[in-house]
Amino acid sequence: MNEIRNNPLVTRQDLIRGAVQLMEPAARCLTPGCARLQIGCGSAHYSEDVAGMEGFSRIMWALTPMLISRSPEAEPFWRLWREGIIHGTDPQHEEYWGDIGPFDQRMVEMAVMGMALCFVPERFWGDLSPEQQENLYAWLNQINIHDMPKNNWRFFRVLVNVGFRKIGRAVDQARMEEDLNLVESHYVSDGWYFDKATQRDYYTLWGFHYYGLVYAAVMKDEDPLRCARFIERAKLIAPRFACWFDAQGRAIPYGRSMTYRFAQASFWAAMALCGVTTEELGWGEIKGLLLRNLRAWMQLPIFDRDGVLTVGYGYPNLCISEGYNAPGSPYWAMKAFAVLALPEEHPFWQAEEKPYTPPQVFLDEQVRLLLTRDERGSQVIAYTAGNHAYEHMHEDEKYEKFAYSSHFAFSVVKEAGTLAKGAYDSMLAVKTAGRDLWHARSGCDSFRMEKDRISCTWSPAEGVSIDTVIIPAGAWHVRRHIIRTDRTLEAAEGAFAVKKDWAGTRPCDRIASIREADGRHALAHGDKGSSGVWAIAGYDRGEVLHVECNTNLMHPRTVIPTLHAVIQPGETKLICAVFASAVDEKPETVPQEVLDIAKAL
Repeated sequence: MNEIRNNPLVTRQDLIRGAVQLMEPAARCLTPGCARLQIGCGSAHYSEDVAGMEGFSRIMWALTPMLISRSPEAEPFWRLWREGIIHGTDPQHEEYWGDIGPFDQRMVEMAVMGMALCFVPERFWGDLSPEQQENLYAWLNQINIHDMPKNNWRFFRVLVNVGFRKIGRAVDQARMEEDLNLVESHYVSDGWYFDKATQRDYYTLWGFHYYGLVYAAVMKDEDPLRCARFIERAKLIAPRFACWFDAQGRAIPYGRSMTYRFAQASFWAAMALCGVTTEELGWGEIKGLLLRNLRAWMQLPIFDRDGVLTVGYGYPNLCISEGYNAPGSPYWAMKAFAVLALPEEHPFWQAEEKPYTPPQVFLDEQVRLLLTRDERGSQVIAYTAGNHAYEHMHEDEKYEKFAYSSHFAFSVVKEAGTLAKGAYDSMLAVKTAGRDLWHARSGCDSFRMEKDRISCTWSPAEGVSIDTVIIPAGAWHVRRHIIRTDRTLEAAEGAFAVKKDWAGTRPCDRIASIREADGRHALAHGDKGSSGVWAIAGYDRGEVLHVECNTNLMHPRTVIPTLHAVIQPGETKLICAVFASAVDEKPETVPQEVLDIAKAL
């Protein structure tokens, strides 16, 4: 994919070319009837037929905006996708998408079709014959018959019904009100919605806000009060969410569905689509946040040899996926191309791209993150407490690390039997001495967030309670744990995972990066930054662990600087200082100001 890597992604025409460069490899994977994509052999919890329909539909998040703006580059793709829609909604065709049932994945994929009916009915509806229109309406209307989860899914049905309204077809108004009220019940404060239970993550932005802004763009005359609320909430969260992005445009890898990649920036595209700016974020700043994120992603090896998006994050990696990630799922990232609906003369495209520098330290209590950035903006770190997810693969690693970095990314557990297979970066892991599996934080009994620190009490195992305090200090942060246990424990304290650089081609060549470890510290320094951990109280020794391949989201081979300790029954205090830098820094010792913080604990 040298073409997309060489695309500067600066102008509107660059983005059109970028969308085409992403869509062309997918188009080559269309089935004979054009109703599905066949792009891989991986599997999700739904059938391969449904997965193929999912991939087909998700390309439309870029195709629809191009149709809205009448971009001629859309036409060859629309001819194929129009044929797929005709065949996919025809019960007599062999590529019919099928009758759906309750909680069906195909409901998710109907949302973009609802959006197309809203914005470009003259093409998405008008280009079909009367019989084909009836088939499309009947297939989409199934969403009004069946139950669906009580989360962001409700917006899918809302968009379908709004689309029906725009083409003059029957709307299930009761369903719409039920769904919009459910969405309202998920609103918390400061622009934040929760998706399921306590989960606050990217789904607030690429789910609730994205669809809310689409709704506001098409329903401002019919439902002005609700649209005004959606816009006001987007304005509230925009400067908060901007804190998640570093100066290079990279956002914090955090939470589930990381395989959607540049969907991270789709909120900024939806803001532009709806014509929304804020006092802090004008057109230039919003443009910069979107385009820098896209440029950062296109430089990573996220495509297969044919140019198709893969499941993974910084590289193809099934280890980090969820059960709902089929081969075509990553194309939800195409939602970031919503700005292609805007004509060249729109202020978004006319604005000069500008940087945006959020506060160096920002506490967002609603999402339970304390966010910091270095002076250069080269790294954003989010410190967490009180976050917990449900029913997702690697949920603890995706929500409950002590810290998440836009530069280093986090790692997931392959097997809890050894530290190397557990890859416990940014975590304290413990186990019963001589046996048992390693355990890290999985839920907090209580937590507290302040402007300069986070605190929590958690229990990794029965009979073990840990009080943790974490205090950021620039490129450093201090961790203090008070461990109360009824048995002897082994403990391992991990810094961030650092890319492993090979000195040669043989496994025995190990790494070329600098690595140090002794009784007081462990440090790894490579061409992608440095991280280390220094013992201040309670630890026995340091080690740079060579962890299992493909555990880290950003790099397939990493090392984790780690401190070890043996915890005797009773009460024990551990204090350490953790360093992480995205630039060429290699500290020799802990700065005095960091030591002063540690001594106060």
